[in-house]
Amino acid sequence: MGADRTSTLSARNELADAFRVADRSEEAAAECRAAADTAGPGTPRGKPPSVVHMSSAPGNGAPTELTVASRFNGPSASANGGYISGLLARCLGAKAAQVTLRMPPPLDRPLKVEQAVDTQLRLLDGGDLVAEAVPAPEPDEIVDPVPIDRAEEAQRRFRGWSGHPFPTCFTCGTGRDPGDGLRLFAGPVADGVGKGEEDTVACVWRPHASLAPEGRDTVPEEIVWAALDCPGGWSSDVSGRPMVLGRMSAAVWRTPVIERLHVIVGRLTGTTGRKAFTASTLYGADGAVLAAARATWIMIQR
Repeated sequence: MGADRTSTLSARNELADAFRVADRSEEAAAECRAAADTAGPGTPRGKPPSVVHMSSAPGNGAPTELTVASRFNGPSASANGGYISGLLARCLGAKAAQVTLRMPPPLDRPLKVEQAVDTQLRLLDGGDLVAEAVPAPEPDEIVDPVPIDRAEEAQRRFRGWSGHPFPTCFTCGTGRDPGDGLRLFAGPVADGVGKGEEDTVACVWRPHASLAPEGRDTVPEEIVWAALDCPGGWSSDVSGRPMVLGRMSAAVWRTPVIERLHVIVGRLTGTTGRKAFTASTLYGADGAVLAAARATWIMIQR
């Protein structure tokens, strides 16, 4: 999530600084636990991915490019972190993946995906490293479920209704229309008197039909990654201190069915300096766990 060029450059510098330090220490290993364009508004449902050209088998070494359409922004000038992480994870083809963002991912231009060491993939914008993806253990932290009625109630307490730092974000932007953005407004489960739920947020999600590729009734995995992204972030008050996604690991065990009701819950699991650590879980209407993620967020100056 940065609202203009200045904040985008600031986010780029702060991401690089934060992870340059983390990657020289064992803290990085602990933190990793802490499609290309699908159909847009006015596009016939089911427009297939057309700019991802790598097979799903990791280690094939095939060159590829992917482009993130402006519909899938986080901050106004860069891609939604969860969405592009999901795209890169899909190229990797592992059961679960960890993606580290090294700079705000650009929109509307081809980015090169290249094979690095073993099964690691790197996403490049010219000579700039945008992101890296590696296979990862499946998330072992599942946020406790919240009933649908309580999740609907929690949405009314969404902290982004006022002072949203990224109001056009694909996942959580209040300025996006239904069927355009996901409009996931995860609010605190506790109403001020709830015990043990102060750091937990929840919302409901009924995936729009435009999100499903042609001939399918479920959404792609990169959309699931995007859906897990911001609800985790809002478990820390993003409106009080803007943050960008720095690292995310996730597994998608079952993709959600369009037009069916789902629940997403997020929880703040810790903070260290300018970093916040979160977990998020996607539940089906039957209470089954469909997907889960852990993420590291970097607090930035606006």
